[in-house]
Amino acid sequence: MKIGVISADITSESRVAITPDAVKKLRKLGFEVVIQSGAGQAAYYADELYQAAGADIASSRTEVITQSKIITTVNDLPAEATESLSSGQIVIGMLDPYRNTQLDTYAAKGATVFAMELLPRTLSRAQNMDVLSSQANLAGYKAVLLAANEYSRPFPMFMTSAGTVKPAKVVILGVGVAGLQAIATAKRLGAVVEASDLRPTAREQVESLGGKWLDVPMSAEEAKTAKSTGGYAWTPSEQYVKDQAAVVDKALSNADIVITTAQIPGRNAPRLVHGATLAKMKAGSVLIDMAAGTGGNVEGSVPDQTITTDNGVRIVGAANIPSMLAAQSSDLYANNLVNFITTLIAPTGDDASASLALNLDMEDEIQGALAVTHDSQVRLAKR
Repeated sequence: MKIGVISADITSESRVAITPDAVKKLRKLGFEVVIQSGAGQAAYYADELYQAAGADIASSRTEVITQSKIITTVNDLPAEATESLSSGQIVIGMLDPYRNTQLDTYAAKGATVFAMELLPRTLSRAQNMDVLSSQANLAGYKAVLLAANEYSRPFPMFMTSAGTVKPAKVVILGVGVAGLQAIATAKRLGAVVEASDLRPTAREQVESLGGKWLDVPMSAEEAKTAKSTGGYAWTPSEQYVKDQAAVVDKALSNADIVITTAQIPGRNAPRLVHGATLAKMKAGSVLIDMAAGTGGNVEGSVPDQTITTDNGVRIVGAANIPSMLAAQSSDLYANNLVNFITTLIAPTGDDASASLALNLDMEDEIQGALAVTHDSQVRLAKR
């Protein structure tokens, strides 16, 4: 059974779905691997490395698709590539399923398509397949470095003969995987860090990393509800949202660096920083909008562009930060895919490595959650 690896088709993507090390793992499982020539080049994985790992090199995307039973990709397949699909093939990648306009085409082709973003993150057996966490971890780290590069002052406090240099004040909005890594990285660089999240239960994580929690008063009933649900299923009151906005507005007015991380799968990113708040910020302060590619947390942010407001605030629209760390991002992503692919196969015969057979099971809690098309049907529930 052959697994195909195609090259990304967009200029902003440098990652590759399968690395040479992952090829070795797949071959040990009994797979053959074919990769489009140059697919790993932007991530510093040359064709020669793939060949040394045992992969075949194909000259075109079409050649990869026509040879492969399982096709791996970072983002969605280009429209012209879907024309080469045949019934029974499997496509695996980060496919932005709720915005994907090709699901009907995949279903019509008879392909089974797995969107890795839909992984149930609460399942312990799924943790090593969690592409959102693996990529967000690196993105949170890199976001701080981008901010340090844009900021015209140092992060740590310096004691010099010419005077004391004050530490940078960093505010992180959104304390998921990316936000927590951003807090840790900013602290390592010597900044004073504050953080906010709609989930009050995130406070303990922020403080464990040395950050200051931007506290928002809440009623006893709200505190009880937020704690009992872990914060995720908690719907804050209108007053709480208003109070939080006031606390965040004050913090941002005094901040040197702001990093926003909030994204909602299948929807536009929530607006966290409005024009009125931007107008209060200091000249030379920097905002890194990690959600710029999905609508933006910051009013006025533009994907893959850095703009400067009239009052001198720099807004960096960081649409695809993991691609900036392509070698490591690809390595982690490839490991996620290999771990998921092992759930799709069942060994046959006495020798487990002798031959492989597909074991597609839509009742499986992982496969069923990730499959957006199967048996010529679109399975994805609308949001």
